[in-house]
Amino acid sequence: MPGLSEPLRELAARVSNRGRWGADDQRGTLNLIDQAAVLRGAAAVRQGKTFSLAVPFDADGPQTGAIPGRDNPVHEMVAVNVAYTGDPAGFTTSDDRMSMGVQAATHWDALSHVGYEGLLYNGTPDTVITEAGAAQLGIEHYGAVASRGVLLDVARVHGVGHFDDAHQITCDELDAAADIAGVTIEAGDIVLVHTGHMHFLHAGERDRYRMTSPGLTAATAEWFHRHDVAAVATDTFVLEVMPCEDPAVLLPVHMIHLRDMGLAQGQIWFTDELAASCAGDGQYDFMLAATPIPLTGATGGMVAPTAVK
Repeated sequence: MPGLSEPLRELAARVSNRGRWGADDQRGTLNLIDQAAVLRGAAAVRQGKTFSLAVPFDADGPQTGAIPGRDNPVHEMVAVNVAYTGDPAGFTTSDDRMSMGVQAATHWDALSHVGYEGLLYNGTPDTVITEAGAAQLGIEHYGAVASRGVLLDVARVHGVGHFDDAHQITCDELDAAADIAGVTIEAGDIVLVHTGHMHFLHAGERDRYRMTSPGLTAATAEWFHRHDVAAVATDTFVLEVMPCEDPAVLLPVHMIHLRDMGLAQGQIWFTDELAASCAGDGQYDFMLAATPIPLTGATGGMVAPTAVK
């Protein structure tokens, strides 16, 4: 399967951030989160409401085994009420461990996750990734991720709770969702795109959740670039529309976002409760704290995001 088509190459060139933050940059658009963006997020805390945006990390997660190594979390107890002093009436402790793919549940993709034509973000050769991990562009370089978040409810634009097909989300729909939210997207904001697609995961239809999904079209890369969005996450498995717009080009949004723009993207975020709250009280902006676990050299990172209104 080829890389980007010629029109997509032209799009990638228009939105490229290569060199924008220096030749050694490893954070991409997260550099757009400055003090003003953080303070804007803090100012959005007006009600004292909190929302967890992570799905449960357990064996009943969204993975089906179709992607080798991307397994649902497996939890194991390694110590149960152990009396280290030998006296069970004294100090006792329990410990656990887990095994999972770093992108198996709610997560961020690192900028090392996707490339094409031998290059990753900022012109970095993909040879920096070895069996030992990513020597550059690992998830640990994201650092602290906290800014104003804005929820764009694309399902509400169409008056539905969720889409039953592979709906292609356009720039016009993102604008319409922003109009409903009454929010102007500003540099450094983190955008959450709500589609309601987690309906199928909750119903136990994991294949439906994974393979037939509403999502972003490649053209929306210009929308995120124009607004200087720091990161984007969705409630879907892939973020972009599945099946892909062009059957001959696999995951073009991933290629353009991660390799060309350096745009952090997150998948499998639980936005149902947040979307219901936003529709109910009319507040679609909030403080978002979403720092990934800094697993050195990883091409993705588990995260338990929290929105505060």
